[in-house]
Amino acid sequence: MDLEALITGRWPYLFTVVLLIIGLRGMLLKSNFVKKLIGMNIFQGAIILFYVVHAYKLGATVPVFDKHLGEHADLYMNPIPHGLMLTAIVVSVATTGVALALLIVIHRRYGTLEEGLLLEKLRQDD
Repeated sequence: MDLEALITGRWPYLFTVVLLIIGLRGMLLKSNFVKKLIGMNIFQGAIILFYVVHAYKLGATVPVFDKHLGEHADLYMNPIPHGLMLTAIVVSVATTGVALALLIVIHRRYGTLEEGLLLEKLRQDD
């Protein structure tokens, strides 16, 4: 299989769906909050990857007017999805930082990051 068929075929989308399922499984089925956070990061990464893969065009160039290409719009790549995903990456990093800070506070106060144990300790506090 050549590289062009691998890039333009269904493989990037299949890989994205696999990452999405792994991240969703981590968020829903794990009981440790750190593992849930890792699942959330994998899920966010899969969504970002989906947008970047979807916006990619083989052989396209940046959308700066080139006299050799003329006005052939099909030869230019749309930069908007890439710019949006840069913003999504920044939001993801900020979300992860805040979540880790909250997990540190929870662990210091309750001594656990397991969901079941934490719920029991919260019920005891009430």
